[in-house]
Amino acid sequence: MNHQDRVTLVTGANKGIGLEVARQLGKAGHRILLGARDAGRGQAAEATLRGEGIDVRFVPLDLGDEASLTRAAADIEANEGRIDVLINNAGVALEGDGNVASANLDAVKRVFDTNYFGTVAATQALLPLVKKSAAGRVINVSSRLGSITYNADPAWEFAAVKLLGYNASKAALNMFSVILADEVRNDGITVHVACPGYTATDLNGNSGSQTLEEGAEEIVRLASTANPAPTASFTGREGPAPW
Repeated sequence: MNHQDRVTLVTGANKGIGLEVARQLGKAGHRILLGARDAGRGQAAEATLRGEGIDVRFVPLDLGDEASLTRAAADIEANEGRIDVLINNAGVALEGDGNVASANLDAVKRVFDTNYFGTVAATQALLPLVKKSAAGRVINVSSRLGSITYNADPAWEFAAVKLLGYNASKAALNMFSVILADEVRNDGITVHVACPGYTATDLNGNSGSQTLEEGAEEIVRLASTANPAPTASFTGREGPAPW
């Protein structure tokens, strides 16, 4: 399947890494379905990419609203008929999250609602469309902060970043990805976990050391390269990451 044949849905694609991934894959020839919960921002992002010559369509999609996910799936089935690459990019980091002693439990729950439960709900709604692809691919955008191996290493460069909600939600997302990969193995679908790296986005107050282009790099590689890594892989720009 070449680039021109691929229908790619990116969630949370109205800004940041999601928008950059949509831009790069669109310029490579993918038909982009731009998922976003805010209609105004989604339509603005759609207009921006279309102005760059990209084949793109905004699809209203809210990870916290199951009816929205059902409508999105029906919309895509009616208009595109399938999804070749599902990129679960949407995620949040919230004020109030922190270590065990200081974290606000409501903030922790809200982080999980989006980063884990919302991603699971979106995948459940859209997976039947991925199964209609000749070579389906699911890419879940995680983080090295979700690696138990890294978090257990006091010498790791980000060892001080212990966010009860964010780190644990990404660890849960990693487990979901491994379980999903096993479940769809016989359907010809591969599942990959991508770590963008510490990228300057709204998520971290633009404090990241990488550019958006660099943050999008591994996700784009996984979405566009034939056999980019074994299914149930966890990779970043620097290569495989430990669970």
